[in-house]
Amino acid sequence: MHEFRFKNNRLYCENVAVEAVARRFGTPLYVYSYRTFVVHFRKLKAAFRAVRPLICYSVKANSNLAILRVLVREGAGLDIVSGGELYRALKAGCPPQRIVYASVGKTDAEIEEAIRRGILFFNVESLPELENINRIAGRLRKKTDVALRINPDVEPKTHRYITTGKLTNKFGIDFRTAKKILMLGQALTHVRIRGIHIHIGSQITIGEPFVEAIKKVVAFIAAMKARGIAVEYLNIGGGLGIIYKNEKPQTAVEFARKVLPVLRKSGLKIIMEPGRFIIGSAAVLVTKVLYIKKTPLKKFVIVDAGMNDLIRPSLYDAHHRIVPLAARSGQSEKADVVGPICESGDFFAKARRLPKVREGEYLAVMSAGAYGFSMASNYNSRRRPAEILVRGSSVTVIRRRESFEDLIRNEGR
Repeated sequence: MHEFRFKNNRLYCENVAVEAVARRFGTPLYVYSYRTFVVHFRKLKAAFRAVRPLICYSVKANSNLAILRVLVREGAGLDIVSGGELYRALKAGCPPQRIVYASVGKTDAEIEEAIRRGILFFNVESLPELENINRIAGRLRKKTDVALRINPDVEPKTHRYITTGKLTNKFGIDFRTAKKILMLGQALTHVRIRGIHIHIGSQITIGEPFVEAIKKVVAFIAAMKARGIAVEYLNIGGGLGIIYKNEKPQTAVEFARKVLPVLRKSGLKIIMEPGRFIIGSAAVLVTKVLYIKKTPLKKFVIVDAGMNDLIRPSLYDAHHRIVPLAARSGQSEKADVVGPICESGDFFAKARRLPKVREGEYLAVMSAGAYGFSMASNYNSRRRPAEILVRGSSVTVIRRRESFEDLIRNEGR
């Protein structure tokens, strides 16, 4: 579900014509629908109400402060992966006891700041990291809580770059090592191991990999409990997929129906870390057609947005629907939609059948809310786009477009 619809052949975001926003604020431009991401959060919360989970939105998916503040007011916690995301989470007003902290490479400074702030817990990725957290907590004369991130060795059936639950990936701890750590946990005097965490990947459209992973981990927790070692929390991570092309991802209700029986039986406090599911379909990237270029072999639609604005097609060969803001019937043709970046990998679509478009026309790259702006860069010394939030008929700038001065602000003069 999303709130981008055609009315009288014009694309609208909620009650606002997207083209009007593009003309007002310029392009490239990210346009977000408030209602879309709030409704997705509420749907997930309602579907899992039987276990009353702490839903920690994954900040890496989209870290704009305005979006974080809305979700925190809705009752969300936040899943962070860096000191910068901790800073954002606190600025957004998230209570520290609703913050969980992942990442395989937390620095001493990041660990110390999170301990001082009193976050709910770290998701620990290795024994050396656990020992380091214990050392730092000891120096601070504090005791901090952690969850062990277990790698359940489950095939999530997604792109290899966003698979995180196989033993060939860098993430998490295998079951044998996790058992040893739990058995030795009492020797670490400044950490409490209070939970088990899993996250098997991203853009997963079926429930079976989740069920398999959760069953494995719940059985492991039960076996450890029989040995007198108990934990309180099970964090099932995120990874729920959305529609980009012709996927048929599970709804929140369908996902809950598959995993709730296992979660209820576990008797554990549940944490979830959705990102894409909440924000993915809540935005479009609006871009203007600069040139139509024809060669003996191809037609190129050259636009003013590039891979620095949305890297997913270049990085993953990801598919995003592309539509003109003014709908029309009639002849279509194949074309590559490409940007101005000096890379052959700078494209949004290849050999895509589109309506005939004209120079000066606007296009919308759909489902751009997750890993869009958050992965944007200044490559080719390009300014990052503005971000606009639409709520009903109101339009708010939630990030201004960078200036040329912004590009060199921190450089030596």
